[in-house]
Amino acid sequence: MNTQINSSPWGVRHLSFWLTLILALGIIFIGIRFIAAPHTGAVGFGISFTNTNDAVYGQIKGIRDIFSGVVLLPLLWLRMRKATALVFTTTIIVPITDFTIILLHNGLGDIAHLLIHGGTAVVMIITSFLLFRNS
Repeated sequence: MNTQINSSPWGVRHLSFWLTLILALGIIFIGIRFIAAPHTGAVGFGISFTNTNDAVYGQIKGIRDIFSGVVLLPLLWLRMRKATALVFTTTIIVPITDFTIILLHNGLGDIAHLLIHGGTAVVMIITSFLLFRNS
């Protein structure tokens, strides 16, 4: 079993690196927004709070979003393409589930939020493919 960190030539010269970094920073921003302004975060997500006490759930979601982005940063820093690919790919379930929640809650009429969540899933699938692709 190899216990060494094997750096590869993968890094800042690869589109998959930058797409992963942008998506990681984006979800960190969204998490910070949910913590700092939970009502604004909820509206941006596509499901507004119906009760002022619901804001705490936005903050709970916020820290999970921040973690989802932060977990990728050390892998990017160490240029661990395969580990980044595995972690990143497993997170595709989040925008797919978000899309499904918006669809079931708001219906097809909320095309803007469906496009945000669905588009994010598509970009993540493409990025995942690029991460796994041999350089």
